[in-house]
Amino acid sequence: MDPVARLGWPAPDLVLRDLDGGVHRLADARGRILVLVFWSADCPHAERADQILASLRPGWGGRVLVWWLASNPNEGDERLRVAARHVQAEPVLVDADQSVADLYGAMTTPHVFVVDTEGVLRYAGAPDDVAFRQPAPTRHYLADAVRALLEGRDPDPAMTPPFGCALVRGSGAAWQSITP
Repeated sequence: MDPVARLGWPAPDLVLRDLDGGVHRLADARGRILVLVFWSADCPHAERADQILASLRPGWGGRVLVWWLASNPNEGDERLRVAARHVQAEPVLVDADQSVADLYGAMTTPHVFVVDTEGVLRYAGAPDDVAFRQPAPTRHYLADAVRALLEGRDPDPAMTPPFGCALVRGSGAAWQSITP
């Protein structure tokens, strides 16, 4: 499926429930920068991204929201709750049918998307430049993208390749792992 999300265009609308049943809509974030993190309770790369976010969020204050999106069908709500508490990820929105992952073209956990205060998609990709042969980051793409938006600039780069665990596709016994 071709994603609907396009840089520089309004971010695709989403309506998802969190683990406590609360409803979150893209429009709820209007006026603040929104970081969407496609997330997994079992991915070490997602956990590393959680550590990055834990260091960034205090400096962002109320100007930036972070929503964790759980789209892997093999992770149940209780597993998600335990992992979310461990890394202080809140809210975790459940994308059980993967419709939002499809809209955004999410491929990995983590795969981050940054939406500006007007609802326009401004960044998509990895939180930093860590890769298989580069275990320590030298560029902090997510931090740079949010900083640029807070300063009224466009992120540069606006897109990077995602890196992490493949998002599990399918359901039940028919799970299918798709790699980028």
